[in-house]
Amino acid sequence: MNTETTKHTSSLIVFDYGGTLDTASVHWSWVLWDAYQAEQMEVSLDHFREAYVHGERTLAREPLIQPHHNMLDLLRIKVDVETKYLVEHGYLQTNEVSRRAQTEHVALRCYNRVVDTIDTSRRVLTELAQSHTLVLVSNFYGNIQTILEDFHLEHLFTHVVESAVVGIRKPDPRIFQLGIDAVNADAAHTFVVGDSFDKDIVPAASLGCKTIWVRGRDWEDKHYDTSCATFVVDNLTDILPLIEHD
Repeated sequence: MNTETTKHTSSLIVFDYGGTLDTASVHWSWVLWDAYQAEQMEVSLDHFREAYVHGERTLAREPLIQPHHNMLDLLRIKVDVETKYLVEHGYLQTNEVSRRAQTEHVALRCYNRVVDTIDTSRRVLTELAQSHTLVLVSNFYGNIQTILEDFHLEHLFTHVVESAVVGIRKPDPRIFQLGIDAVNADAAHTFVVGDSFDKDIVPAASLGCKTIWVRGRDWEDKHYDTSCATFVVDNLTDILPLIEHD
């Protein structure tokens, strides 16, 4: 873990959304799996992971998520795709009525968890927005603006760069460059904050940005060489004493 305590100046802070702001750096697969377990759905972790990957690929390929969908809408659609896959492949033994009920319960559990997490994220963003320009750069489905409005975050970001809109996805560093260019900033005076080391920290560092990795529960257990991260923290609130304005 990086133990440097000296504050760094920055005029721009670029935030990731999914994982960083909505789940306290817990990978979304685990958030969903926890909800599956809470609903006592009889499916193995391996089969769930298979369904999760199928769901992500389906949402990337098919326009199931529309710009007007809020977070609860998104979760209902995502879990519906997953549970249909589990049933169709014989991994989950249930009837259609029960499947739909379980889908709704899982979606609601995940949504309520996000609501609780967003409260903390909103406080951090509100404090930082008083003296910094904030930009959001996110791999998302085309409805991030509705998500931000749903959680009363939209006014905190000067600009939003969404992969589904610009046609560039992390870890391509160009998507971060778009966020920097949108507000006429420069990488050397930019902090990038994210929960994914490979998708946020590495590409941002390659541009010369300062970075804060908000380490959490990742998709898989991996060892990272964190030397390219300016800071490594365990909670979003930990970034507040690390950054000061130019």
